[in-house]
Amino acid sequence: MPLTDIAIRNAKPRDKQYKLADSGGLYLLITPPGGKLWRLKFRVSGRERKLAIGSYPEIGLSEARKRRDEARESLAMGKDPAREKQRDKIRARLQAENTFAGIAAEYCEKRKRDGHKAWAPATAVRSEYLVGLLNKSIGHMPISEIEPADVLAAIRKVEAKGNLESARRMQQLASAVFRHAVATARLASDPTRDLRGALTAPKVTHYAAITDPKGVGDLLRAIDGYEGQGITKFALQLAPHVFVRPGELRHAEWAEIDFEATVWAIPASRTKMRRVHHVPLSRQAVELLQQVHAITGPSGYVFPSLRTRLRPMSENTLNAGLRRLGYASDEMTAHGFRAMASTLLNESGKWSPDAIERALAHGESNKVRAAYHRGAHWNERVDMAQWWSDHLDMLRDGAEILPFQRKPAQG
Repeated sequence: MPLTDIAIRNAKPRDKQYKLADSGGLYLLITPPGGKLWRLKFRVSGRERKLAIGSYPEIGLSEARKRRDEARESLAMGKDPAREKQRDKIRARLQAENTFAGIAAEYCEKRKRDGHKAWAPATAVRSEYLVGLLNKSIGHMPISEIEPADVLAAIRKVEAKGNLESARRMQQLASAVFRHAVATARLASDPTRDLRGALTAPKVTHYAAITDPKGVGDLLRAIDGYEGQGITKFALQLAPHVFVRPGELRHAEWAEIDFEATVWAIPASRTKMRRVHHVPLSRQAVELLQQVHAITGPSGYVFPSLRTRLRPMSENTLNAGLRRLGYASDEMTAHGFRAMASTLLNESGKWSPDAIERALAHGESNKVRAAYHRGAHWNERVDMAQWWSDHLDMLRDGAEILPFQRKPAQG
């Protein structure tokens, strides 16, 4: 006889569990503690199986019968309802795990240890910060449910603050995360592909740099007269001679400096092109490094943080030093030493453009050509490094250049 709501409500627990049958294999299991659990008994290939439907009163009689009928429809189609339920649980768990935040974290970890393509530490920090901004809006969402409008709304919050470059980078990172999900069979396609052109393009700006000879001489004399922290002064003095990227200079370690061979080998993990960059050291560069070695050597960072030798100099230190000397951010930057060298070395006409490009560690798309240039231009680069340092000394000491007049510090 089919069950009724009154019979279910009046069912009392006993010393042992017992069943109240409904129909079509559905029954209610009454447990000694008083639990009332819906179960469905069925057969698959002659073997008896059971399906847990839920508990009463959370699932009422009519809902239990509805789920019984759905399970029997699955049986009619040759499916095992119990196994389908297990699969649904797995799919739900995977969907919960495969949130944007989870897959983004997985992608970031992959990029940090991605062989020669691995992110530099600074890039990793910046990228994880921007992913964190995305996570505030879409991090909790299953990646398969995210639509273009969701991503755009998250990025617009950053764009609205005028951070156009950050917004552009966020869109690139979001797309990379989605493509990673596609590649790992957790998503059908990248929803950001339709967002191209949706953001305001940031204005391309170049790092401010002094590139006229007289201005260079003024700057070098200003640096020699720097009255701030001694380590900062040494870094500012070395920067024009080696003209590496500021991050590479700040993270320099004594283990990378070979005084005997007069070479600084920057490891691939810290270079933009993800390959070892050898920097020939001029006599002047070696002398500066020897002075620093007496202070911060023989191990660890060449230019450590003022607070702890376990960390490198802050990324703002060099630019702050230039501001202290009176150079505004639109006049000279730490990155500007590279443009200074590139401009004056090319204008000298003494060195091949390829040797200058290699010295700047710019990328070469042709791998065979890149390998050739590494070897073919080394001797020229060694000569160029010494000529450049001598030229900087001449600009600093040149009789035709008036003594430097210190600018007042801004702010």
